[in-house]
Amino acid sequence: MGLFRAITCDDNGLIYIMTEPFPVLFLFNHDAAHQVAHSAGLAGATALMMAEQNDKRGVIVATSGPHIRREIERLLTAEQIAALKWRDLSLPRWLNFLLAPLNEFAPARRFATLYWHRRTLRRAALIVSTERTCLTLKRHWRSGKGPRFAYVPHGSGDRNVAVHPALKDFDLCLVSGQKVVDQLVTAGIVTPEKCRIVGYTKFDILRHRQPEVFFNNGRPAFLYNPHFDPHMSSWFDQGNAVLRFFYDRPDQFNLIFAPHVMLFKKKVHISPEFKVTKTRPDIAPEFRSAPNILIDVDGPRLFDMSYTCAADAYIGDVSSQIYEFLSRPRACFFLDVHSGSTLQDTPAYDFWNNGPVLENTAQFDALLPQYQAIAEQYRAAQTERMAYTADNSSPFPASERGAMAILDYLRSLPSASQL
Repeated sequence: MGLFRAITCDDNGLIYIMTEPFPVLFLFNHDAAHQVAHSAGLAGATALMMAEQNDKRGVIVATSGPHIRREIERLLTAEQIAALKWRDLSLPRWLNFLLAPLNEFAPARRFATLYWHRRTLRRAALIVSTERTCLTLKRHWRSGKGPRFAYVPHGSGDRNVAVHPALKDFDLCLVSGQKVVDQLVTAGIVTPEKCRIVGYTKFDILRHRQPEVFFNNGRPAFLYNPHFDPHMSSWFDQGNAVLRFFYDRPDQFNLIFAPHVMLFKKKVHISPEFKVTKTRPDIAPEFRSAPNILIDVDGPRLFDMSYTCAADAYIGDVSSQIYEFLSRPRACFFLDVHSGSTLQDTPAYDFWNNGPVLENTAQFDALLPQYQAIAEQYRAAQTERMAYTADNSSPFPASERGAMAILDYLRSLPSASQL
């Protein structure tokens, strides 16, 4: 795409002449850092690859706050950090204050961040994002001469959200495996030509890493990982019952309670898809001091697979983190509080084929002690689904595969077509 001269303006409206190539911009625009690990390594790998190829465009990492930047830097090497350029997309304090009440019910800060910094974002050749709110800018610009948009899914789950109609507006999809391509194409969201299979980029942080040990009592550790959606999450109706089960059995099991980080970000949760609103129950106080229960609702280990790596078995509902747990086949149990799948031959979601689907915690006594046998029973199904979900056929890490796909895509674009 080379160097060019283009008239543009900064965020203060000042007009000037640019003489640099359009950069690749990785957008991290969220209140929490749970999506960071899906594309941080990809940003670092792209920056290094560009430097090696003497590509002058470079990579900008744009973050909605310093806490997001800290999490990105925690996952990258010093060489990757040095190769990146950084842009802070924080909002003014007065605007944050005004948006705070609305942000309890809708992603008000995310949309405000996009529009407040829209001129900065428009100067990119390619915006890489893990969520679809950024597409509001593409629709706002309309001209067809703004940046192209690349999508990196923050997970590889099997719910409807994976094939949201809005995803059709992305120009490039960097996906983990053939399953995601098939989901998007079957739903009529994209054509196969828009997709590049690169593997599960978040798995790169597991390379040469041993699982941590969170309990030193020799007993198995179960991970309880409920989602935040009030219609589908098991926490609202059965969460404290799950904790009670383990609290009453300190000589038999350990429990890591590590929910989706957004569950405890808000007290009131709304499901726009199902038109359901519920108030989140708090954690019963006695569980916080139990020696066999680790509770983490907002720590950095929620984002880096520390708990999904360490646990011996998984209890969840609809979170795509099940596929991060299944980086190694192990026992899984699913609580169905909304679909009635336990009464059907076919579960409501394909990832529920990785283990028994339960109606409530009353079934724990019969099944959880058998977790090792259940792991063997479902091993073949888990291995098959993981191969379909996260392609591992390349000798290159997923982040490098993604970086190569990005550079190939950029080379296919007409020169200086973005303005």
